[in-house]
Amino acid sequence: MPDRQSLAGRLILIVDDDRDVLESMNVAFQADGARTMTVADGNDAVDACQRHKPDLVVLDVMLPGRSGFLALEKIKGRADSPMVIMVTANEGKRHKAYAESLGVDRYLFKPVPLQTLLDAAADLIAERDRSAPKA
Repeated sequence: MPDRQSLAGRLILIVDDDRDVLESMNVAFQADGARTMTVADGNDAVDACQRHKPDLVVLDVMLPGRSGFLALEKIKGRADSPMVIMVTANEGKRHKAYAESLGVDRYLFKPVPLQTLLDAAADLIAERDRSAPKA
């Protein structure tokens, strides 16, 4: 089981157009000590990443405004890009491969148990912390 304390104080951007899903993820991350932001549209996700520099983005694939894939293209690709966990109900292998080609860090299928999502987030943050150059 990952060390979920690694989520404490981290800024997590949660992007989903389903209000119930958004709220349940938000509550779960906050319960583990994360600071959270929520948006329901792909354009707002890109804007929030540029303005607030989250540590991690939980990104739905099917979004209004700009799809999760188009948002991912804008979010990833820079040295300071946040880590991204994409979540989707589409189990097609081509979508997963495409997301991986764009730099997604994890790709999870809905319905994602909250414990699984929190563990994946904690793993990614701990991994980045371990690989970060020591000051």
